[in-house]
Amino acid sequence: MTRVLYDLCGIDERLRFSPYCWRVRYALAHKGLDVETRPWHFTDKQALAFADHDKVPVLVDGDEVVTDSYAILGYLDRVYPEAPLLGDDLAEARGRFFKHYAERALAPAMMRTIIMDLFNAVHPDDRGYFRESRETRFGRTLEEFHSPARGLAQLDAALAPLRGRLEEADFLDGEAPAGADYLVFGFFMWARCVSSADLISNADPVHAWVERMLDLHDGLGRRAMRVTDIEGAYR
Repeated sequence: MTRVLYDLCGIDERLRFSPYCWRVRYALAHKGLDVETRPWHFTDKQALAFADHDKVPVLVDGDEVVTDSYAILGYLDRVYPEAPLLGDDLAEARGRFFKHYAERALAPAMMRTIIMDLFNAVHPDDRGYFRESRETRFGRTLEEFHSPARGLAQLDAALAPLRGRLEEADFLDGEAPAGADYLVFGFFMWARCVSSADLISNADPVHAWVERMLDLHDGLGRRAMRVTDIEGAYR
């Protein structure tokens, strides 16, 4: 049976920007597993009713339905043990740390920097939902939350531990990428797909890591559509 991943899309069905879905897409490529990605919109909750869930990623693998990006990585390791993502207990502990680090330190800084680009990249039918849900979360309007200068300063500070690790090794997991790399890199793909903002200096060791990650798996990330590829995207 065809393996299917429900994947968030934007103003073009080929624009896939969810950081959580990118984690899974890289994990599947790491395992050498084919997948059909199905575009999904924020407001299309009914499409995921079969999974008893209202967010992506949702992976359908035969009779198995798995939700949540971290749970999907664990599932892939259990069912397809070759080329482990999280591996032993130490690797899983490392993966959990980087999961929380990316979600709680990197993502908020990136969000403050790219929020209006992200809003423009969201499908028009989803923008009302996106604005209402995010403004409720932030306690202010998107325009008030948007502060690239503050966001970049926050991101620069948040990247310090990542720089330390990448000064020791080419990847967060060591000599080769695995789960920790994908758990963090999903957020860099999120920012790359929806915005042209320069988040990192070319001299930064994190920049070199991003370039290596983009080239992985036959250029999976580098080949992905960006909002800047869409004519009239910001009109």
